[in-house]
Amino acid sequence: MCICDLPCRPVKPNVVGDQISIKMGSHYHCIICSATISRRSDMVGHIKRHVNKGETESRFTSTLAPKYEVLKEADTDVQVLPNYSTPQKTDSYFNPKMKLNRQLIVCALTVLTEERKPLECLDAFGATGIMGLQWAKHLGNSVKVTINDYNENSVTMIRENCHLNKMKVVMNFEEDDCDEVMEEGEENLHTIEVTKMDANVIMHLRAFDFIHLDPFGSSVNYLDAAFRNIRNLGIVSVTSTDTSSLYSKAQHVAQRHYGCNIIRTEYYKELAARMVLAAVARAAARCNKGIEVLFAVALEHFVLVQVRVLRGPSSADDTVKKIRYLIHCQWCEERIFKREGNMIEDNPYWQLPCNCHNQMTGKTAVELGPLWSGSLFSTGFLRRMLFEAVQYGLEDIQALLKTLICEAECTTLKQFSIHAPSSQSKQEECGVFIKTSDAAADYYIVHEKRKSVDVNQNGAKRQKLESNAEQPAFYYNVHRHSIK
Repeated sequence: MCICDLPCRPVKPNVVGDQISIKMGSHYHCIICSATISRRSDMVGHIKRHVNKGETESRFTSTLAPKYEVLKEADTDVQVLPNYSTPQKTDSYFNPKMKLNRQLIVCALTVLTEERKPLECLDAFGATGIMGLQWAKHLGNSVKVTINDYNENSVTMIRENCHLNKMKVVMNFEEDDCDEVMEEGEENLHTIEVTKMDANVIMHLRAFDFIHLDPFGSSVNYLDAAFRNIRNLGIVSVTSTDTSSLYSKAQHVAQRHYGCNIIRTEYYKELAARMVLAAVARAAARCNKGIEVLFAVALEHFVLVQVRVLRGPSSADDTVKKIRYLIHCQWCEERIFKREGNMIEDNPYWQLPCNCHNQMTGKTAVELGPLWSGSLFSTGFLRRMLFEAVQYGLEDIQALLKTLICEAECTTLKQFSIHAPSSQSKQEECGVFIKTSDAAADYYIVHEKRKSVDVNQNGAKRQKLESNAEQPAFYYNVHRHSIK
């Protein structure tokens, strides 16, 4: 029944002449013309006719400006809407949980500026623009920052946040006319270019030294464009937030996006990083470029990988060779990458270090991948990042960077924080001694990382050590940060 105050009950005179109300069922009133309509479907059509006639425009528009909320992170202020944490409901999406991600990228970009400057940097998915603003504030004239977004409201928000942080805005090479009035003695700290394009378009049009991709979900649709014009020795940073597919919760989506067959394992986070790197390597090779992996981080909310671009078909060929299939034992979780070559083996189980196939009946292993089989870290680059984190006072990521260095060096946190024995070389970084094993131990780790065989250094027939041996794959359970 209608419970409004409108005279919606029709009346009719009775025999005596008194007016009585007629019983009426539930009904609706039009908010525009107050017409009474009994059926909901008729009301929907009635409202659509008002919309088609243009009778609903500017009728209920609020004159109040939207209420903004100002957040601060690393000396950078950004204004966002109250529902900023829900990407489906806002154009100014801001995730405070990605603070570690932003700080890692700032440190990596700072290390790159030590090699050459000025750098042309692109934040392809700006949202609020906080990442590009942090680049400009921390690095100043060492970088030329471009913040891009395809959404009109996001571009407006980025411009307002640039003015909020006293930055000069250039829109598509044209200076913004709505600069805020500066107080006496204040100057613009930096000039930021804001563009409104599809991310693939701007990466095809221009060349950059540093590109960061952080779309909502998977980034595979933008990798080809990112490697199309990236300069030699530049860095491509990729943040993937589609954790449901990367962490083996939606395996069919991983097959569709990354072309990888995966299952849930104890090392699922390292598996996710290697799956993203395989997609990155294939995209780079299609553009006749190779990659050098600087670091890979897999946390609860995202997977971040950064690679250095190496131009040339020979580098591309070397990169493609590091994409292999993985043999995984479902009983003991042992794993090893398949050997190079196209010949079919009669018994692939012999490659696994375990003996589960002989002890169990049936098939005990599965083939996963293709995955990146190369190293996940560049120890020198991580040390330089740790130095920059200490210099800038970024305390949140210092512990994480130390853990990454421990994983790259195959040490433990205890060995990381104390003096190394005299038989081992030691290196100091930011007041912390990092253990580096000798060449014989490195060779043992590479070739016999899981077998309990003593290394006899005094043997007459010692194999020749390889000076350029890479780190072994899967020597850490990355999600636990401890040696298996």
